[in-house]
Amino acid sequence: MASPVLLVVAHGSRDPRHAATVHALTARIRSLRPGLRVETGFLEFNAPSVPRVLERLAADGTDEVVALPLLLTRAFHAKSDIPSVLREARARLPRLRISQADVLGPSPLLNSALEQRLHEAGVRPGDKSSTGLVLASAGSTDPEAIAVIAEIARELRHTGWCAVRPAFASASLPRTADAVRSLRADGVRRVAVAPYVIAPGRLPDRIATGAEEAGADVLAGVLGPSPALARLLLTRYDEARVPVAGAMSA
Repeated sequence: MASPVLLVVAHGSRDPRHAATVHALTARIRSLRPGLRVETGFLEFNAPSVPRVLERLAADGTDEVVALPLLLTRAFHAKSDIPSVLREARARLPRLRISQADVLGPSPLLNSALEQRLHEAGVRPGDKSSTGLVLASAGSTDPEAIAVIAEIARELRHTGWCAVRPAFASASLPRTADAVRSLRADGVRRVAVAPYVIAPGRLPDRIATGAEEAGADVLAGVLGPSPALARLLLTRYDEARVPVAGAMSA
């Protein structure tokens, strides 16, 4: 029996780096699990759209799809946008069984991807005890999403960093620059900024600008198509396969 198709659902962006990064990530997923059909759909700005991909899959005779949100927290897109798109698709394509997988975070694999990007930016394990970390996310108005970022910052504090501060590029405070300045005010001499985002775009650029303005010593890259992130997507896919085999999720 064929495995369900994995449909990676990305937000989309006018910035061409966003789609390029998403496609690089899906290519890595294919390399980790040859034979698994992996498709990509976007909510806006980029093609193909999620409904268009699902229509094509139904026309191809596909029976089951796991729609996996390329999101780090359960905020508006995971709770409203994506479920709405999938409900409409189920109504139009009743023979196609569609399940929505869980969001990616929090996960130790995300923390591993974050540490990898910091290492690539020049932070060595022995530097952590003298380095403050700003965990800079895109931001959200959803209290649950904000609480998750704060909890991840607390967890990272116990992995050797001398201090960790959460920051947000939009919707919430503090901003990246303010978090860097807060660490400096507390006496931290070396500060690293780690963007807790998957792909480049407007908000990651805002994080980078804030880090530069406040004089951060290190700016890591976005998570991008890291091996740990690709493995995490496959983990979420596997977790969603049991409900797909039984019945469509709500």
